[in-house]
Amino acid sequence: MKPTFLLLPACALVALVAQAGEPLPPSTESSSRYTLFNPTPREQWRDLSPDRPDTTESPITVDAGAWVVETSYFDWRREGRDDTYTVMATNLKVGLTDRIDLQAVFDAYTWEKPAGGGGAKGFGDVTLRLKYNVWGNDGGPTGFALFPFVKIPTGTGLSNGEVEGGLILPFSLDLAEGIGLGLMAEFDAVHDGIGGYDIEFVHSAVLGFDLTERLGVFTEYVGISGSSPYQAYFSTGMTLAISEDLVLDAGVQVGLNDAAEDIGVFGGFTRRF
Repeated sequence: MKPTFLLLPACALVALVAQAGEPLPPSTESSSRYTLFNPTPREQWRDLSPDRPDTTESPITVDAGAWVVETSYFDWRREGRDDTYTVMATNLKVGLTDRIDLQAVFDAYTWEKPAGGGGAKGFGDVTLRLKYNVWGNDGGPTGFALFPFVKIPTGTGLSNGEVEGGLILPFSLDLAEGIGLGLMAEFDAVHDGIGGYDIEFVHSAVLGFDLTERLGVFTEYVGISGSSPYQAYFSTGMTLAISEDLVLDAGVQVGLNDAAEDIGVFGGFTRRF
């Protein structure tokens, strides 16, 4: 299957969500004029809305001219007796306009430790992502974004050496005071190793709860389907807001079936500048 077919199910889902949501009016003239080179004033910045630590992405973008760094201190995964460690898995984000941000995602260093010895290690591939907020950036009960991305094979050791890409469709809904629901559909064009591409479908749902003004917890389901057997995961974790511009997080992900990795543990932070 060619990666162009990725757009067919994606466009259908866009139409369904757009009909279900209640988009806010277009950005006001005062906010829409801000860009990377004419930044949004600090006092007008929105609340920080990280894309980590859960798998489900946020539909909210970075304010124009602002920078955000999202990084894992560590990420450990185990499948059977095989371990994978990643340090400084990073998402560097910059606001281009009041609705669009640009992101560069990469793993600074990953190494695999198979039970039998050996294993690859090194810098990961770089993924470039462009998030466009369709509605919900500046308030309202719902939010939705279009989030295309492309993976550039820059990695060493762990890279398959192929260009891959896809489209992420994140949706958010405020259920009650301090309780939020996030839904995500992601369509990935993944190289099959023999000259073609398979479509991988990632879907997730997360519930977030504000326990206090600073402390939050989440529970999440993630499913992955495609050419390989279906993988199902359950995740949970917590976030701690140190300030308006700094959030710490930690969590765990557990595989729910044989095809999924057994367990993953991670912790990191989000910092806005």
